[in-house]
Amino acid sequence: MITSFKKMFSVFVVCLIVFSLVFTVPVTEVSAASDVTVNLSAEKQEMRGFGGMVHTGWQSDLTAAQRETAFGNGNGQLGFTILRIHVDENSNNWSRGIATAKSAIAHGGIVFASPWNPPTSMQEKFTRNGTANQTRLKYDQYAAYAQHLNNFVKYMKDNGAPLYAISVQNEPDYAHTWTWWTPQEMLNFMKNNAGSITGAKVIAPESFQYLKNISDPILNDSTALANMDILGAHFYGTSVSNMPYPLFQQKGAGKELWMTEVYVPNSDADSADRFPEALDVAYNMHNGIVEGNFQAYVWWYIRRSYGPMKEDGTMSKRGAMMAQYSKFVRPGYVRVDATKNPNTNVYISAYKGDGKAVIVAINKGTSAVSQKFNLQGASSVAKVSSWVTDGSRNVAAATSYTGTSFTAQLPAQSVTTFVADLGTITPVEKDAFSKLEGESYDDQSGTQNGSCNEGGECLGYIENGDYAVYKNVNFGEGAQSFQARVSSATTGGNIEIRLDSPNGTLVGTCPVAGTGDWQNWADVTSNVSGVSGKHDLYLTFTGDSGYLFNINWFKFDKAPIVTGKTGDINNDGQIDALDLLLLKKYILGLDTIENAKLADLDANGELNAIDFALLKQYLLGLITVLPTV
Repeated sequence: MITSFKKMFSVFVVCLIVFSLVFTVPVTEVSAASDVTVNLSAEKQEMRGFGGMVHTGWQSDLTAAQRETAFGNGNGQLGFTILRIHVDENSNNWSRGIATAKSAIAHGGIVFASPWNPPTSMQEKFTRNGTANQTRLKYDQYAAYAQHLNNFVKYMKDNGAPLYAISVQNEPDYAHTWTWWTPQEMLNFMKNNAGSITGAKVIAPESFQYLKNISDPILNDSTALANMDILGAHFYGTSVSNMPYPLFQQKGAGKELWMTEVYVPNSDADSADRFPEALDVAYNMHNGIVEGNFQAYVWWYIRRSYGPMKEDGTMSKRGAMMAQYSKFVRPGYVRVDATKNPNTNVYISAYKGDGKAVIVAINKGTSAVSQKFNLQGASSVAKVSSWVTDGSRNVAAATSYTGTSFTAQLPAQSVTTFVADLGTITPVEKDAFSKLEGESYDDQSGTQNGSCNEGGECLGYIENGDYAVYKNVNFGEGAQSFQARVSSATTGGNIEIRLDSPNGTLVGTCPVAGTGDWQNWADVTSNVSGVSGKHDLYLTFTGDSGYLFNINWFKFDKAPIVTGKTGDINNDGQIDALDLLLLKKYILGLDTIENAKLADLDANGELNAIDFALLKQYLLGLITVLPTV
């Protein structure tokens, strides 16, 4: 919405854009500094969708034709799958949003609602930071307010437009003309009242600038967190560096993360088609999704002179930038790992779903770029279609390609979306004997990525019962030991090394002791046995309550090539009583065996009393051939 802060921010951005337009360089073509690798088996967040707002208290509703433009997915349509509406403080006005909400749902979309104010009877005026006549919810009306939100949820359902979610408050920390909430007030409501909201997921706190001071208390309180289903945030003036949220990654398992309102780079009248400033829309979306791990991206007004749909009901240049995502990255698609910045001014994100891979490539530079793409994990790609938005085109069909590797031209100042029809996705093979980064998992349960002062990220926030999966790991002829680079500010725990499932064959356990700090790194090792060939590797974690340790990287060491005859445990060329004595000492825990494979007479991967009995029978002449000879 238009505010003094947002206007100042917009003017600043416009100045930068004008400056860039004055000093331009001739358009040429360059080759990308590096290839783009898309790892289809390395999954990130599940996408919920893209959309915008219709606020019938402040503007007229969309027409039937405009609803088709917004939620349809044909030529000239936006393909939006999320509609945001407002919760009017007066229930007599609730019918205003029904028609568009029904249309969004009929097109396969979802609807959520945000309130600006509670009913007048629940409001009170107060002086905030020296400013009189400000609005807040009366403290004794919190339960009644929760019921007010419940009533709206029920009304929408009863009228054929059920809500997916409802917010507690729009921009509680920027409420000059609506209702203010302090972080403590929001926490109190989330702890004591939000749990009574039923029939829709609960969104909080919708900070205007993704300020963490109002959401941190919710994440740090187990009761409040349990009552929040979606962490919602707005992006007005939010820097790229402020888009990651480590605390949410740490505490928010099972919760969704949505960007629920923004317009960029400004709200100037009739700015919707300005170019190349419209590229800032795609760039903002890229950063929110890739750097911030957001699952939804929702514009302010859908129809506005600076919005994705112009006042005449047609898609704008800004809308085309959104459509490069929304028409192709559909609800339920999963973002996958991709080289995010292969060249200056080139930004990449990738997704998979419905048997397709989708790559969105932004080229903000004034030169075209020749960019190579490699799809890892796809057995075959019969066709790669593409669509482009640039200065002269809006989501226009462009060149087609074939194969799991292809080179495409990214026009200057453009967004290109590639859609590849995939065969079977096979996880990229990993070498067990090379360093595997802890955060390079194919799947995980309970963990989050953390920072690492040795470079990059680490697998962090590990608790008892969590695990990480590394698919298609090749152990070759076998591994003998496991090594990991770890840190722990607590007493540590254990890494259980299992094959093919969280409860699969246990081939080793590596103890991890405390290192004194989360950034004090040390190497730990353990023996492994009974593993060879290709497996899905599961690292499962056990220990006390709380966080256990971080993992920077890990690797395996090969089992030595064993020469000699089975049964000749000391490898002196004879099978005799000395070998039997050595095996006995080993079973009793009194000695070690250098070449364990020579003592594994039944070849089951273990040394035990069965091997001892077989060797004793052989020496007594009761059997003449050992089972593995």
